[in-house]
Amino acid sequence: MIRKLLIANRGEIACRISRTCRELGIATVAVYSDADTNALHVEMADEAVHLGASPASESYLNSEKIIVAAKRTGADAIHPGYGFLSENPDFAQAVIDTGLTWIGPPVNAIRAMGKKRESKLILKDIPLVPGYEGEDQSDAVLIEAAAQIGFPVMVKASAGGGGKGMRRVDAADDLPEALAAARREAKQAFGDDTLILEKYVVNPRHIEIQIFGDAHGNVIALGERECSIQRRHQKIIEETPSPALDDALRQRICDVAVSIGQQLGYISAGTVEFLLDSDRNFFFMEMNTRLQVEHPVTEQVWQADLVAWQIAVAEGQTLEQLGALNAQPRGHSIEVRLYAEDPANDFLPVTGDILHFQLPETTTSASVRVDTGIRSGDSVSVFYDPMLAKIISHSPFSREDAIRRLDDALSRLHLLGLRNNLPFLRRLLHHPAFIAGNLHTHFIDQYREELREEAADPTAALIAAALAKTRRGSPTNGTVPVGHWRNSPNRPLQHSFVVGEKHYRTEITPKQNQQYDVRIAQVSASHNEPDEHIFDVRVLQESDVQMALVVDGHRQQATVVEHGDIWWVQIGGNSTRLDWQTPLPLPNRTAKTEGSLRAPMTGQIMSIRIEVGQSVSQGDILATLEAMKMEHRVQAPYDGVVGAIHHQVGETVQADTVLLEIHRSDSA
Repeated sequence: MIRKLLIANRGEIACRISRTCRELGIATVAVYSDADTNALHVEMADEAVHLGASPASESYLNSEKIIVAAKRTGADAIHPGYGFLSENPDFAQAVIDTGLTWIGPPVNAIRAMGKKRESKLILKDIPLVPGYEGEDQSDAVLIEAAAQIGFPVMVKASAGGGGKGMRRVDAADDLPEALAAARREAKQAFGDDTLILEKYVVNPRHIEIQIFGDAHGNVIALGERECSIQRRHQKIIEETPSPALDDALRQRICDVAVSIGQQLGYISAGTVEFLLDSDRNFFFMEMNTRLQVEHPVTEQVWQADLVAWQIAVAEGQTLEQLGALNAQPRGHSIEVRLYAEDPANDFLPVTGDILHFQLPETTTSASVRVDTGIRSGDSVSVFYDPMLAKIISHSPFSREDAIRRLDDALSRLHLLGLRNNLPFLRRLLHHPAFIAGNLHTHFIDQYREELREEAADPTAALIAAALAKTRRGSPTNGTVPVGHWRNSPNRPLQHSFVVGEKHYRTEITPKQNQQYDVRIAQVSASHNEPDEHIFDVRVLQESDVQMALVVDGHRQQATVVEHGDIWWVQIGGNSTRLDWQTPLPLPNRTAKTEGSLRAPMTGQIMSIRIEVGQSVSQGDILATLEAMKMEHRVQAPYDGVVGAIHHQVGETVQADTVLLEIHRSDSA
């Protein structure tokens, strides 16, 4: 019987495991790094043990420290969550050798499925995409194999997952660079640079089957999950059931997945992943021997707690005792992943402070669930994955109803302080092809222009920010703001904001009963007469971050937060960043000069491939940065000569830091 469980993970999955343990009467132990000292998963646990410095290699990937923490606290078992050490067979074996209960599959199953190449050689009677899984990893052999397979091909890290070490290659000339990049990224992420090649399946669906086994030889399938909506080979929307499968095809895929589980003597939760082509042929890709990020949609439809099942099976219970053999699906569930990233900048991850995070009220109902590990006041660091939360809807009726419920929940979720993909997720849910269920793994690329964010009218956000800056800290009548002395209380108060690339001036003239005239003018670089509009505004109520406004008779609820001179306003599910412009001169402000190449994100410099004085051509890779489990290549924007290199390999740089300078060639 497990009485105390150590969770060898962080963030939302650690919080999610803690909630189940609390319901089961199991005490929990959290582990944390320097960056997570005040994290929510630490607060939720009954005890917590500090592992070390912020880099995962010094904390969450240090198996010895985790096992010592378990012994120190008297834990009976360890649950690895997903990511980090969850699919590390040596860690699982060390847990077992210590006398602790391992909440996961057998070590031999983890080891067998841990390498894509070896897994395909072990399993029998499974459909495979044509490819190369040989031991010879030389470039010459891989290039020859790719030619035999036929382009396009996928280069994949054998030990990989989550899109790491994965490249699509369309032509033989591009293969050497793709191989080098995939090896480098695989080595950084998994400590293993072995690669495999696969025939690239054009516009496939990504279908995965949730299997579950017990220690008594039972293996079942809990239906499929459609995971085709991806960027950078990483999923951002998952759902079950898939709109592409009928009962006959579903049974065929589930039978193959169960067969794989039976061949492995599988115990606990696992996921078998397939590609489905346009002719309804399916091919085995890999097996993840752990709980998946997207497991909540299966839980919602099958009315199950997979973490509770994992614990029960680890204690020796059978699937029959859990009632799993008679479980039946009900309805439709969809999950979206909320990330700290900028969709307008190739989905690059961002760091920063979460100034305000508020869940929708609908999370109190059975139709919407949110799994998260963040709160207002937390920070997103460079050290870990930028996923902030998962929002899951469930409808007992239809897929369309599940989409509607999810979109409504997203419109009521507040997240301010950094760029994020919340508006992008809503645009995906609104897209006609998504609603119709016409999905594939290149959906986002196909509809990129249609999904691009259009510049929203900033009027309401400008009014809210200007009023908030004026009113906060003012007397209750809101007419003479503290810190804004004026000899005439009715004289307009001016504020200037930059929204995107546009500069606006606001003038607020107080009237009576919380009413104002607000004049907004867009300031242009030319000397043309500014475009001005005057609005009648009334403030109905105001709290620390909430403001109810009536603008020309239109009542709206605004959430307004500030961080220095940066203001964030969210109205109707849309958030706007506004940069307040001080009227005082800033003599030390540095301009972004042409030729300066800046870091697109906060991260560590992994390589610099050029020297001062070297000639480069447009598109040449100059340097690579790594952050939040992804690698980004800095490329030359034009032909030129390297004028300066300001940072070296191994340094951590902040976003927008000048990395190097390129002087244009005379012929440019």
